[in-house]
Order: sequence, then C-alpha cells, then structure tokens
Amino acid sequence: MGEPVAVATSLLCALEAGQCGEDLRKYFAPTASTVEHPNRLKPEGARASLDQMLAASEAGAGLMSSQRYDVRSAAAVGDTAILRLTWRGVIARDTGPFRRGDELVAHIAQFVETADGLIASIETFDCYEPFDTQR
Repeated sequence: MGEPVAVATSLLCALEAGQCGEDLRKYFAPTASTVEHPNRLKPEGARASLDQMLAASEAGAGLMSSQRYDVRSAAAVGDTAILRLTWRGVIARDTGPFRRGDELVAHIAQFVETADGLIASIETFDCYEPFDTQR
C-alpha cells in the first residue's frame, strides 16, 4: 500500500482505539492542518491547525461511544495517501438531535499529505447518510 497509506491508516487505528487529544500529536508534523469540506455536520466546512484538531478530537471523543473506519480502497501517489472509507460512529449521550446509541455513517474521500512519516495535512470530503432524528 505504500508508506503514506500506512501513516494515514495508523491514525485511523488510533482513533478507533479511543485515542484523542495530545495522544494523537505523534502522528502529525508540527505545522499540520486539515480542511473539511462542507457537509451535513459542518455546512460551512472547516479549517483547523494541529492544536485545533487535537482539541476537537477531545470534544468528539466525549460524544462518541465508539467509531470505526472501514477503508474501502487506498492508494499512494507520491507522499499523498488517497483513502475511500466508510466511518461509523455511535453516539455516547443525548446531544442536539441525536440520542444515545444512534449510529452516524459517513462515506469519505480523504487526501492525506505526509512528510517524513508524519501527517502534514488532511483534506476530507465527508458525505453523511441521512440522520434518523424523527422520534
């Protein structure tokens, strides 16, 4: 699969295992950033620095009782890992329109730039399946 794919998927494994916040810093270059294109949860999209990503992972960890990434395909082009995956997350507690135990599903195309074995940037396109909030 190539080193960039291994680097990118090692982060996914850490997230599945429940790692968050500072525990994730070791996967990233100090100047790492992310771009999240508009989606159902973030209609305006988002950009984040490494510190913002780590803080968001702490907040997100409290909302999810579990999450899983199914890598459907992966390829490396130079230092970039290109991933097609399905993410499933289970809500840990009632929040907003979601109830404890609800499962969210997103189909994701992700481009992970790597440098020296670390993640330099992530650009992600997250397509969420409809939310079942009609209770």
